[in-house]
Amino acid sequence: MNILVIGSGAREHAILWKLAQSVKKPKLYCAPGNAGTSQVATNVSIKANDLNGLLKFAKEKEVALTIAGPEQPLVDGIADLFRTNGLAFFGPSQEAAALEGSKIFAKEFMERNDIPTAPFRSFDATQFKQAKEHLLAQPDAPIVLKADGLAAGKGVVVASGRDEAVAALEDMMQKKIHGRAGERIVIEECLAGEEVSILALTDGRDFVTLVPSQDHKRIFDGDKGKNTGGMGAYAPMPRISEDMLEEIETKIIAPVIEGMSQEGRTYTGCLYAGLMLTGYGPKVIEFNCRFGDPETEVVLPLLDDDLLEIMLETSHGTLSHANAKMKEATAACVVLASGGYPDAYETGKKISGLEEVRADSDTIVFHAGTKTENGSVVTAGGRVLAVTSTAPGNNLEAAIAAAYRSVDKISFQGMQYRKDIGKKGILNKVNH
Repeated sequence: MNILVIGSGAREHAILWKLAQSVKKPKLYCAPGNAGTSQVATNVSIKANDLNGLLKFAKEKEVALTIAGPEQPLVDGIADLFRTNGLAFFGPSQEAAALEGSKIFAKEFMERNDIPTAPFRSFDATQFKQAKEHLLAQPDAPIVLKADGLAAGKGVVVASGRDEAVAALEDMMQKKIHGRAGERIVIEECLAGEEVSILALTDGRDFVTLVPSQDHKRIFDGDKGKNTGGMGAYAPMPRISEDMLEEIETKIIAPVIEGMSQEGRTYTGCLYAGLMLTGYGPKVIEFNCRFGDPETEVVLPLLDDDLLEIMLETSHGTLSHANAKMKEATAACVVLASGGYPDAYETGKKISGLEEVRADSDTIVFHAGTKTENGSVVTAGGRVLAVTSTAPGNNLEAAIAAAYRSVDKISFQGMQYRKDIGKKGILNKVNH
C-alpha cells in the first residue's frame, strides 16, 4: 500500500513515523520532505503547492491515501482535486477548509451554530476608518486582531492596548505586511485563561479525539516576544479532565461537524480546535483544518493505535473506532529554531549531535527545517528540529527533563530554544 504525505516539517515527519508502525506496512512517500523524513519515507521533489504535480505522482504510484500536512494545499482545494480523480484523500474539502482559511467565516460559523467563542467584529479593505474607530472605542486593555486569511501562523496580534492595536491594524490593512491575507480582519475580545489544543479525526459524521496538548507559541520564555509557529508542546494537558473533554466534544467538536454538514461543507480529516479555558468554560480561539505543529509531535507518540487504519476509515467515511487508544504516558517537545526566528534568519548551518540522541529510546528528533548537504544535515528553515521525549505514567517532569537532556546534545550555529516548555503543565498538575 503506497501512502503519500505532503509537507516538509516536523509534523509531517511525526505523521510518517507513526504511519511506519502500521500493521499494513505501507510504502511511504513524502513531498517534498526533509532530511528526517528521508529516514522513514522516500522524499519526492514536488512542492506542497504543486497540486497537479502531486496528483500526477499519486496516479503514477497508485497511491492508496494522500495526507496533507500544511493548510495551504487544503485551502487551495487539493482534497477536491484528488477525489474528483478517484483518489482517497485525508483532509477537508476546499469549502470545509474555510474554517482555517478565513477567520471571518469561522467566527460567523461559530455564531450561527452557538459555538462558544470571543465576541468580535469584522472589517474589509474599505473599512479601515471604521476599524480604527472601533479600536479607539475599546477599553485600553488587551485586544486581538486577526488577519482573515492564511499568514503562516503569524497573522494574529494580541495588542496590549489601543495604541498597539491601531499600529497592528495599520500594519495589516495599510502596510499589508500579510499581503491579501490582511485585507479583511477580525477584531475580537481577548480571552483570559490557558490555551489547549484538541485534535479530532472525523469522517464527517463520527469522530475520535486524541489526547489534549498545550502549545507554546511565543518565541521567548515566559510567553514573551513574537508569536511563532510553535516553540514546543506537551501532552496530556492536566487541566483537561474526562468531564471537561466530554464538554468540549459536546459543545464544540460535535456541533462543528454537524454544522458543517448541514451547510453542505462536510468536514473530513483532522479538525484542530485551539481553545481557551476561561472562567466561563472552554471557548474557541481558532480552528485549523489539519494536524497542529508542534502538537502532533507530542500527541502521536502517545497514540497506542494504528494511525493509518484510522485515517483510511475517516477518508472512506467508515470511522468505526469508538475512541483512539492512548498510552498511559506523557510527552514533551522542545523546538530548536534558527537564530533570528521568527524574523530573518540564516540557513545552511551544520547540525551536530543527532546520532548521539538517536541512541536514546525515549527520545525522537522530528526534523522540520533541515536538508542533507554534502553528507551532513544542515538547517533549512526557521524551526529546525522538534525534540520529543516520553515518560511512562503521569510523569511530565521526567519527559521534560529527558527532552532537555537531548537538546543539550544537539548544536548548530545560532540555535535558540525556550527553556520553560511544560512548566505550566507541572504547575497545573500541582493545582489540579
